[in-house]
Amino acid sequence: MKRFHPSNLLSGLSVSFQTARGAAYQADAQELLRRLPDDTIDLVLTSPPYALHFKKEYGNVNQDKYVDWLLSFASEIRRVLKDDGSFVLNVGGSWTPGQPTRSLCHFEIALRLVKEIGFFLAQEFYWYNPAKLPVPAEWVNVRKIRVKDSVECVWWLSKTPYPRANNQAVLQPYSADMRRLLQRGYRATVRPSGHVITAKFTDRGGSIPGNLLSMGNNDATGHYLARCKSEGVKPHPARFPPQLPAFFVRLLCCDDALIFDPFAGSCTTGEVAENMGRYWICCDLESQYLQGAKFRFEEPWDAERRNQILGEMVGADDGISVLSDAAQANLPLK
Repeated sequence: MKRFHPSNLLSGLSVSFQTARGAAYQADAQELLRRLPDDTIDLVLTSPPYALHFKKEYGNVNQDKYVDWLLSFASEIRRVLKDDGSFVLNVGGSWTPGQPTRSLCHFEIALRLVKEIGFFLAQEFYWYNPAKLPVPAEWVNVRKIRVKDSVECVWWLSKTPYPRANNQAVLQPYSADMRRLLQRGYRATVRPSGHVITAKFTDRGGSIPGNLLSMGNNDATGHYLARCKSEGVKPHPARFPPQLPAFFVRLLCCDDALIFDPFAGSCTTGEVAENMGRYWICCDLESQYLQGAKFRFEEPWDAERRNQILGEMVGADDGISVLSDAAQANLPLK
């Protein structure tokens, strides 16, 4: 059954632009969240402004106030999630002002989301961006006492211990060593750790990925930036690569899922949802970023673009009807 259009959930709120599957709003995320009904959203996937100690043009909050600011959205996010829904939060790390030491903001966020708001930490992911610049410059380039900061945390949180998920939808190609094992067979053995490795190797279509996601943010020649340039529109300065939301959409969403990004920026999450056949709502305070975001929806992904974003995944088709982890393990939902 086809889902009714997401904009119907937010009657009375002016739409910035919409597509066949989604709608973008220039609005305060807290106001929009309050208008959404309970148990509506399958996946909240977002990357809010980071807790940097210097001001960015997209409106980041000062580091000393950041955790409280972010948690002010959290109860409403939990309310609008379905019981088997997930909240995926990309939080960049930050440094203590004036010191070559790390802030604990991103860890404090995870702890308080669980202990105070009632989320469960389903799993922690780490996004490795090999294209990151060597920052912080003071400690990496000038004094040369730290290495560049190229990993960001991605917290996968859930409303219950058993969110909808299927790792078969994000299988990766087998390594060359694994392909040789499948072809030649393997002698059963016990590793020094005590793990028993049997000889029962079968081709299951690919390997289950780990929780370190290596994805470069290097779409400098893409359609979005080209159109922003041609129209004189300022692009959003802090975009995450579409491969990041695409991974979690596949892992966590069935084919008619509704995905919400409350800090959408250039609406990368919406673009991914649209092209993967899901429904979406995006929200941002800045009209200039939403003006540019429209360009992401001018053309559907062609085969080259689709393969660029999804090519490393060899799992089930995008339209898979996904069972929850609990159902696959024959566990009762609570």
